[in-house]
Amino acid sequence: MSRRLAEVAKKVGVSEATVSRVLNGKPGVSQATRDSVLTALDVLGYERPTKLRGERGRLVGLVLPELANPIFPAFAEVIGGALAQQGFTPVLCTRTAGGITESEYIDLLLGQQVSGVLFAGGFYAQREADHEPYRRLAERNLPVVLMNASIESLDFPRVSCDDVVAMNQALGHLLSLGHRRIGLLLGPTDHIPSERKLAAAHALAARHGVTIDPALVQHSQYSLESGQAASVRLLDAGATAIVCASDPLALGAIRAVRRAGKQVPTDVSVVGYDDSALMNSTDPALTTVRQPIEPMGRAAVDLLASMIAGADVSRDELLFEPELVVRGSTAPLRSTGSD
Repeated sequence: MSRRLAEVAKKVGVSEATVSRVLNGKPGVSQATRDSVLTALDVLGYERPTKLRGERGRLVGLVLPELANPIFPAFAEVIGGALAQQGFTPVLCTRTAGGITESEYIDLLLGQQVSGVLFAGGFYAQREADHEPYRRLAERNLPVVLMNASIESLDFPRVSCDDVVAMNQALGHLLSLGHRRIGLLLGPTDHIPSERKLAAAHALAARHGVTIDPALVQHSQYSLESGQAASVRLLDAGATAIVCASDPLALGAIRAVRRAGKQVPTDVSVVGYDDSALMNSTDPALTTVRQPIEPMGRAAVDLLASMIAGADVSRDELLFEPELVVRGSTAPLRSTGSD
């Protein structure tokens, strides 16, 4: 019992005495704290006291495209914690190859009568994907919040990292280092954030009097292996630097550079995107554009909680500004290199 009290108290950020009062039905505890304690019991896998089992925790679906990219577990940690603090129990749904699809997860969540759904990445960001499952959620008027850009026809609140600012920071950094043959390693061609990054790159390059060679633009899936294969084509096209749309893509680019007998950043500079876990521990440490996941995740939960409470929230996209983190994977263009 004492171990359970300690774990729940730590999870919620209250005293063990407060947890004990909630479990014993004693007065003197706010409803918000009471809800948070009961939610923590659910999350930690403890049974509620018999007299409290009628007070079901409010379930919220958290749908992620994958867990291999460390940015998504990072989002899950922030969002899950923020949901628990507001008295919600997160139900984590993650797509896997050959496993449950996003559409099937939506059906599952509807069957569980969730209070709302928060998507941190998904098919809503791809133009050519099937968007019917999202429309089913809209028809049911279920509160939904999307993390990062979506196709225009989906009328859900969105909390996004500003892709234009991110590309301006990454590409501007490389231009300031003297690079002109800069490769762009982006996600699929129908991916909205990649569309935004590509448009921003063309605009910034034009302001610097630089034309982006079509051979220096490559699209791939978001994996290290796909990034490596696409980077080989960028190196063959004479890239002296590569801007990547994710950190795993950047790691693939670094591997491609090394297998070509070159070094990062001496021969080729590489910039990632996300600043996910351990990117400061790679060799060399990765220069990357950091997504502000903590404020983004909390803003998304606040929006969802407001919608669940019946408030009318704005459908305008909330844009959060990223931060360029300069480390060891970028360097000035070598004077003997190709311009």
